[in-house]
Amino acid sequence: MKDQHFLESDWDYCLLLDACRYDVFSEVYDDYLDGTLEKRWSTGSSTPEWAYRTFTGDHDIAYFSGNPFINDLGIPLNELKWGASCEYEWTASNHISDVFDVWKTGWDDGLGTVPPENLAEAFRENQEVVDGADRTVLHYMQPHAPYLSRGKGGKLEQIQKGIRKQEEAANEDGDGGTLSSLGDSIRPKVESRLEDSELAQKAGLWLELDPTDLVKNGTREAALALYEENLRIALESVADLVERLDGRVIVTADHGEAFGEEGVWEHHIETHIPPLMEVPWLEVE
Repeated sequence: MKDQHFLESDWDYCLLLDACRYDVFSEVYDDYLDGTLEKRWSTGSSTPEWAYRTFTGDHDIAYFSGNPFINDLGIPLNELKWGASCEYEWTASNHISDVFDVWKTGWDDGLGTVPPENLAEAFRENQEVVDGADRTVLHYMQPHAPYLSRGKGGKLEQIQKGIRKQEEAANEDGDGGTLSSLGDSIRPKVESRLEDSELAQKAGLWLELDPTDLVKNGTREAALALYEENLRIALESVADLVERLDGRVIVTADHGEAFGEEGVWEHHIETHIPPLMEVPWLEVE
């Protein structure tokens, strides 16, 4: 299996599906797209790790980001609050020429995420920048939870709100004082314990599921069904956009998603197991 070789590969447009497993993608993609599909090994098992290990130089890219971790705020990943405890001193705006924070402008409060059509709209509204950039990335949040057919999600919304509050705080005088420093020291320990606990990981996923489906089908089957539906919703939008693009188009993912394999649920930094690291690489015809 090849490494992803994201930037080294030849493409003009990348349609990036957040948390997209290779196996589920391979079963459904040809209902929407034609092309040559490969399985590739990502550089990370979560968005912060993937971004840090992928964008290491200066890149002339118009990047439309539905994911709050890739933003134009100038806040390094290792300084973000709740949801991204890591040691990566990486800032998107230091490596990517044009980052569009669609996670702010295209956020849907009713869904708790950025729906695919809002990302496509941001792309259409900024054609001048797209035309001037070497390459363009559209970073869709789906199939990542929340599951659109279930309505409002919770976990992604907390990350989005947290980063917005941090942006506001950075614009005010003062450093937050002792309480803020205490929170910064405790936060990584709490998150580490949560990620080490399979029960805690499953409990986080339960927030996104229908209790009736949980009882009837179990966590894995209930989550996988909604996950596939989320992927199909994204692919429908991707297929519509592809028809309007002139150039080489690839569809891939930053990382995958785990549904109980090796005791892992969802996705976490530096957890290099196949469900999280094997991603699709589709060269669209």
